[in-house]
Amino acid sequence: MTSAKSALRVDFVTGAVAHRLRFGGGRGQDLAKAMGMRAGKTPRIVDATAGLGRDSFLLASLGAEVTMIERSDVMHGLLQDGMARARQEGGIFGTILSRMTVLHGDAKALLPKLNAEAILIDPMHPPRKNSALVKRELRQVREIVGTDEDAVALMQVALRHARQRVVLKWPAKAAPMPGIKPHSYQILGKSTRYDVFMCHAGCEGNAV
Repeated sequence: MTSAKSALRVDFVTGAVAHRLRFGGGRGQDLAKAMGMRAGKTPRIVDATAGLGRDSFLLASLGAEVTMIERSDVMHGLLQDGMARARQEGGIFGTILSRMTVLHGDAKALLPKLNAEAILIDPMHPPRKNSALVKRELRQVREIVGTDEDAVALMQVALRHARQRVVLKWPAKAAPMPGIKPHSYQILGKSTRYDVFMCHAGCEGNAV
């Protein structure tokens, strides 16, 4: 049987990622709006839960400098491999990858050192019945990274250290993350919503 480690591949050049790059809708996409990429503004972004790197790639394709953080040894290696192959393609892919950096480590320890303007957090959720998370690729990611049991602690660190905003990517129908102050506003999609927490030199009062 093929393992998740060997079967899973980070691909920024073909498939869904390439289609989103060509036809995704630019800065009008929900993620870009949630991260503050509007009215000519392009914040420096930290993706604290990088995973397959697709959100980071989208944001970098729109002009943002993006630092990804991944604590899984395996996933970090897959990201490095995918980034190297995209750089080799050159052209637009080389340009986008020049704005992407990946760090290996625990985001809770790294975020205080990064002086991030905007932080994206997309925790890995436990499996849900009748959910899109049964897709093969996301099952493979879960096999590698597990479930982010420390998501609340990560959010609390992000809220203390973001200069402008923290964005929580969350299932559209899920209850708010417990122990976190109310969001400033939401952007709601069909299956995903973005809870946006506006900050000024760190969000104070991050726990309720």
